[in-house]
Amino acid sequence: MSFLQAILLGVIQGLSEFLPVSSTAHLTIVGKALGLIGEEHPEAWTAFVAVMQLGTLTAMVAYFAADLRTIAGAFLRDAFGRRRGTAPGGFSRDSMLLVYMVLGTIPVGIAGYGLEEFIEGTLTKSLLFIGYTMLLLALFLWLAETSAAHVRALNSITWKDALVVGLAQVAALLPGASRSGTTITAGLFLGLRRSSAARFSFLLSLPAVLASGLLELVRAIPLIGAGAGVTHFAVADLVVATLVSGVTGYAAIRWLLNYLIRYTTMPFVWYRIGLGSLILLLIAGGVLSPK
Repeated sequence: MSFLQAILLGVIQGLSEFLPVSSTAHLTIVGKALGLIGEEHPEAWTAFVAVMQLGTLTAMVAYFAADLRTIAGAFLRDAFGRRRGTAPGGFSRDSMLLVYMVLGTIPVGIAGYGLEEFIEGTLTKSLLFIGYTMLLLALFLWLAETSAAHVRALNSITWKDALVVGLAQVAALLPGASRSGTTITAGLFLGLRRSSAARFSFLLSLPAVLASGLLELVRAIPLIGAGAGVTHFAVADLVVATLVSGVTGYAAIRWLLNYLIRYTTMPFVWYRIGLGSLILLLIAGGVLSPK
């Protein structure tokens, strides 16, 4: 892996992680085109991508720093009885958001542990699988966009909403689905405003991305410099890609949240349809390998 390739992967990760277009799909396409994904040790590529997510995690923490301080502070005050909140049990809406973030993370935590072999296997790097998943999520996002009420604010979220969005996050384990895509789609189906659905999607993803990134960081250590799966997987490559993903990720979050205040998600629907169709056509024409 060259310095420029590491920068390219970081840019792709940062931009596509937060837009509902699937970072896995884009990274897999580029990784295969550059010969960076080895068939014998696909877990090396999985580890590299997961560690890169620590860069986008940092971007989320930086962007939502004020929100996270408010949520954590409210929870601590309510939990230790310094004030009485308005939500059930005496907890305020702010402190309940922390509870909902944890609750919504449980499904993907269980599924991620149970499907670990599948997630790190070769099927999740299959362009044929990714092509169909891109189209399927485009359909669900289109249905959510055109049928949802788009009226509920973030402070209206309940534990049931958190569980539904959390279950939708499980679908993001499928390559091409997109974590932000599945959770934003679920939020829209629940009647949330577009910007509120995106904001809760990002907050909900924090615990899962942190856990996944740290776990894969530990697993990636033996692979560094080994060339197993990722060609010349060096510390510098990982550091550069992660830093770049953080910078571009911050810009992507800011842009998307501002965009969704005024516009719909339909451009992302059409983008997913276009890219998914192109992948399948190139596979059918023998240009791309389906594996």
